[in-house]
Amino acid sequence: MNIGGKIRQMRNQKGLTQNELADRCELTKGYISQLENNLNSPSIATLTDILAALGSNLAEFFREETEEKIVFSKNEFIEKDSDGVLWHWLIPNAQKNMMEPVLVELAEGVETNGDIPHEGEEFGYVLEGKITIVLGNKHHPCKKGEAFYYPANKPHLIVNKGKGKARFLWISTPPNF
Repeated sequence: MNIGGKIRQMRNQKGLTQNELADRCELTKGYISQLENNLNSPSIATLTDILAALGSNLAEFFREETEEKIVFSKNEFIEKDSDGVLWHWLIPNAQKNMMEPVLVELAEGVETNGDIPHEGEEFGYVLEGKITIVLGNKHHPCKKGEAFYYPANKPHLIVNKGKGKARFLWISTPPNF
């Protein structure tokens, strides 16, 4: 961590000169300059005083904020081809999230593995072809441009009963794929 650079950034955000910060902490301008240029290291007590003068504290100063990735490109997708079902996991490591979006391609006459009842909900949108959602003993046809949504508390699977391949976006919450 660049302690001096972070202190300089905080000081500039507060609109303080090195002299003003030094006066508030009973330090010299030279010491603040050396500190900001990483030519010396402050003691914990001195750093605490400087941060207090800047309206912060040790916990906030050392908190590492990692930026969450928002956009994912096609080369980051994970693909798996399994007996006529092509799975595209669109968000790497989505299992740690609240939902898991998957782009699924089903060859003609193929079905997904049956899923046992679980907590959560599932949503989908058909991009191409015609599928049937099987919930327990009931069959629900769904075609291109239509969406489906159901609680996942019954055995369920999806079948391509149409001609040609079917493609659909399938989102499960919590992650289950």
